[in-house]
Amino acid sequence: MSVRLAHGIDAAPRPAPVHAVVALGANLGSRHETLAAAVDELRRLTLTTDVRVSASIETVAVTLQGEDADAPRYLNAVAVLETRLSPGELLASLHRIEARHGRVRRERWGDRTLDLDLITYGDERIDRDDLVVPHPRAHEREFVLAPWLDVDPNAEIPGRGRVADLLEKLRGGVR
Repeated sequence: MSVRLAHGIDAAPRPAPVHAVVALGANLGSRHETLAAAVDELRRLTLTTDVRVSASIETVAVTLQGEDADAPRYLNAVAVLETRLSPGELLASLHRIEARHGRVRRERWGDRTLDLDLITYGDERIDRDDLVVPHPRAHEREFVLAPWLDVDPNAEIPGRGRVADLLEKLRGGVR
């Protein structure tokens, strides 16, 4: 029997694990400690195993107006994991972790204590009001691609291609 979440995504556990990618970011508070605690919480998620995390990188804040060198800098990382949670339940779990770390959703792309984005969920393509995977801007974000490549050199974004190629193109390389 499946359970319907408030936002409408089926919450039934999957019969087999699905490979998922989560981007982590923080630019307020104790960034290193917050990311470490969030990773610990990812590792404790029910029906989730094999959580591997990239090295952290520091990046300039990106706002709706573009890069903001005056805003607090972000610490970013990527986690890859295997989960039997449905995409909706995984997203709800990510939102609960954010809330426990003081995440407040006041403005789009604003400063935050913790940001957890579901980047991919297997090869699935989901386009709903509350969830879009693959993440629609992941292929444009060096702060997602570089740490992801660090933890998974063979990574691919469904419909976009190899992460290594996307990163090279973003950095101005020709391939």
